[in-house]
Formats: sequence, structure tokens, C-alpha cells
Amino acid sequence: MSLRITNLRTPVEQPEVELPQLIAGRLKLRREDLAKLRILRKSLDARSRHDLQFVYSAEIQLREGVQVRKPPSEWDVAPYQSQPFDDPSPGAAPLSQRPVVVGTGPAGLLAGDYLAARGYAPLILERGRPVKERVSAIRVFDSGGAHDPENNYLFGEGGAGAFSDGKLTCRMTGPDVDHVLQAFVECGGRPSLVYEHRPHLGSNKLPLICRNFRRRIEARGGEYRFGCLVEGLRIQAGRVQGVETSSGFIPAGAVIFGPGHSARETYRWLHAAGVPLQAKAFQLGLRIEQPQAHVNKWKYGRQEYLELLGAADYSLVARGERDLYTFCMCAGGYVIPSVSEPGYFCTNGMSNSRHDSPFANSGLMATLDPSEFGSGHPLAGMELQMRYEAAAFQLGGGDYRSPIQRAGDFLAGRRVMAGDSATSSYRRGVVPGDLTQVLPPVVLAAIERGLPLLDQKSRGMMLKDATLVGPEMRGSSPIRIDRDHQTRATPGLVGFYPVGEGAGYAGGIVSAAVDGLRSAREIVRRYAPLLTETTAGTAGAAS
Repeated sequence: MSLRITNLRTPVEQPEVELPQLIAGRLKLRREDLAKLRILRKSLDARSRHDLQFVYSAEIQLREGVQVRKPPSEWDVAPYQSQPFDDPSPGAAPLSQRPVVVGTGPAGLLAGDYLAARGYAPLILERGRPVKERVSAIRVFDSGGAHDPENNYLFGEGGAGAFSDGKLTCRMTGPDVDHVLQAFVECGGRPSLVYEHRPHLGSNKLPLICRNFRRRIEARGGEYRFGCLVEGLRIQAGRVQGVETSSGFIPAGAVIFGPGHSARETYRWLHAAGVPLQAKAFQLGLRIEQPQAHVNKWKYGRQEYLELLGAADYSLVARGERDLYTFCMCAGGYVIPSVSEPGYFCTNGMSNSRHDSPFANSGLMATLDPSEFGSGHPLAGMELQMRYEAAAFQLGGGDYRSPIQRAGDFLAGRRVMAGDSATSSYRRGVVPGDLTQVLPPVVLAAIERGLPLLDQKSRGMMLKDATLVGPEMRGSSPIRIDRDHQTRATPGLVGFYPVGEGAGYAGGIVSAAVDGLRSAREIVRRYAPLLTETTAGTAGAAS
């Protein structure tokens, strides 16, 4: 029988490898009485800056005949049965062509990975280039080169997530999340990702992981086609017949559609084709940047904690009529552009696995409701994004430099002077500017009210030597593609499965990956795999 232990606390100085001996000792057992130990969760309790602790929950199995008589009073020890992963048998409905997966962001990756493992040999379409070519193109752009609309921080293998820090934080739990995290481990992530409270891959690690997913999918019969932009759907009698692409028509009776949150021309043709779309609330704001040393001083009361734990992060909320909260905090990170088309500018953040930049940065975000977009049109939120991103592009000098303003000047209502010497991790360069021009007034008001409150919560370290850059507009999609809760397909459009952030159903790497996995599972549940020489061999190997 398995037992679950929660509220298991250790000083951060205590090595994790000592957990089995610690648990056995506290349960009045011998180390060999533990037949199995699996960490389920590990988080950091930093409420006391001078006594930081790790908090664990763990599953243990005892040797036959061994019993726990009286566990420590601070522990909760109870019988534990893990929830099984839903892995259905293939359905009976025939597929005349293999499934098509549009997009190689987290939703597309996990959908393609699951379908390939189950013998469905998916065809995966990506508008951009392989991740190795993306790395080269991004370096050129960061050095002052031209923007490539199809090969950049947002488009290409891995989607926006491949160069967006690699946080695997997720509010969901359960076997689907476990499956996704394990897949990331198998494709190059460290084993502890499956139980860390805030797992982080790092932008430098993600390209290899994306490439490993591709190799695994291809080894199981899947196929990738790069430089293949989906430009329309072919529909007959309420059923998908295939996709129109820049490389020609591709027939398909099942299409998993994960375009990403920045494929604006895609939203336009979806709307023109009559695919039901809804405007949805989305997050927007600015990005704040401060010296990482200030964050470390605020979070860690002792220098040795920095040596043990690395650069400190934070997560803060200022409650009010409109909440302001930090988003995608990048400890030891960099501000990066989040640009999908020429003539527009907004920011994002990233950090490498070592968190070795001298800067910390985080989004300062508020939520805008569709009623505030200015019209009832499904694309109104997207048009609002574009209006302020165009203003930011001009404010930055029209060459993808970032407008920047000292946080103190912003709060005091002081317009910056041309000679301001504020610095930033943004590699392409910054231009002093008045950031009140790049956000709606209601969001500016939330930042002006909430930022001093966040500074109080951070012991005065949030605003010390801080600068603001922006805007940050791509925290989530302003559009949702309708889909049925049970079938996961768009109503009235059999075989069309919108997934991920771009479809309006996720808000991060893991939630998007889970969303893609679940739609792929519904395809398996409904359809039999297309039996070809390749898929038959793949299915036999998988079984």
C-alpha cells in the first residue's frame, strides 16, 4: 500500500538525497523499510527570510509487513492511490487521411507526440523554420537585423514558448499534467521538473527539447513540414475536408489547430470563413526591470541562500477595483521583443537556465474585459493590441528598439528627457519615451495605483532603480475559437479541433500542452488509425 506524506519540511541546506533517511527516522522505521519513495511536490517557503524551508509531499511504499504506528504530528499521512492516465483504445470511425496538426507550440507538440505514439502518424505543419534556424535568425535580429515575419521570437518550431523562458508552472494537477511534464523530461528536461513547484527549463534549453520532440515524433511515423502556412479550411457539409496552405491543399478529416496567440492573419480568415470566434478577456501591461541583486536582498536574508538557490524570483498581486499582478517573472533574465509583423512592437521576458543576467524582469499586468474593447466585434481585442503596439513602435524610433522610462518618472507623471541614461537587458537597444502612450487609460490607472502597493510588499525593492518598458500585449489571446466541451471540436465543424493559447484555451506552456494532448486523445477515442505500411509498423512497435 502507498502512503502520502504532506507538510514535510526541511531546511534548504539539507540535501534532497537525505529525504529517505529523514522520513524513515521520523516514522520510527529503518531506511530499508521504505520500499519506494517518490517526491510528488516540492516548493519553497520563503516567508521567513532567515529560515527558508523546502516543503515536500511524497509517496512512500513500505516493505511488506511494515506499518506506521504514530507519524509526526505536523505531517499528514494517509493512504494514497494515484489517478490513472486516461489512454483510450482507438475508436471505430475510419480516417481517410492521417491527422494534421497545425503549429508546433506546446499544444501542437504534445498532440503530435501522443498521436505518433498511438500509431496515427500525424502530419505536423509549421509556418516558420526549424528551431536551429530560428536561433540564428533571432541573433541577427537582436544585433539590429531586419525582422523576418515567418522566422522570429514568435513563429517557428516550438512556437512563442521556445523563446519565452520555459516556465512549466501550472495551476492544474493530475495525470495529464504528469504526462506532459514526463514528456519534457524524456525530451531533455531534468527529472525534478515533474515535482518542482515552479519548474523552469530556461530559454537556452528549449531549442534542444523542441528538436528532441521532433525526432521522437518522426521516429514513430510522424512528419514535419516547415515553411507551410495554413491559409484556409476546406469544408463540406459541416465537415473538415482539409487545409489550404502556402504549399497547396492538404486533405485531412481531423485537424488539430494550434496557431498560437499572435497569428493575426489566421484570425482574420477564420472569421471571414464563418468559423465561430468570441472576443475574450486578455492581459496587458508593461514590463518592469530591476537589478537582480535587489530582488535577492529582498527575498533572501542570508547570503548562503543565494549560493544554494540561485537568483530569487517573486510573484505579487495588488488587489483593487482592477487587480495588478506580476506575470512571467524572469529572475536573472532578459527583456525580449514579442513581434509578429512589421511596424509593431511589444515586449516579453525570458531567462536562461542559469539565471545569470544582472537584471530581473516581470510583466505588470491587468485584465481587460471584452466590454472595454470599444466594439462587440470578435477581433476587437486584437485591433486594440495592434493600435498600441503601433504606437510603441513609433515611440521606440521605428526600428524595434524598446521605449523605456524610469519607474519613478512614470509614477510622478514626469515625461522623460532625451538624454536619460536608463539601462536595460533588452539587446536591440532602448529609447527614452512616455509609456502612457502605449496602454489604454484604465490599464495605466491600474499600474499607477498598484505599483506602489507592490513596492510595499517587496520591502521597497520593486521600484528601487527600476525601469519600465513596453507594452506587454501578448500575455494571452484576446480571441477564443468556439469548441464543444465534450467532443473538443468546433460546433458545426466536424474534425476541427482548436487548441492552446491561440485558440483561447490556455495560458502557459503546460496548460497549452495539456490542451493539445486532450484533443489528440479525443481523436484516438473517436477514430481508428489510418493503416498504412508506416503506421502499422509504428503501432506494433508502440504496443
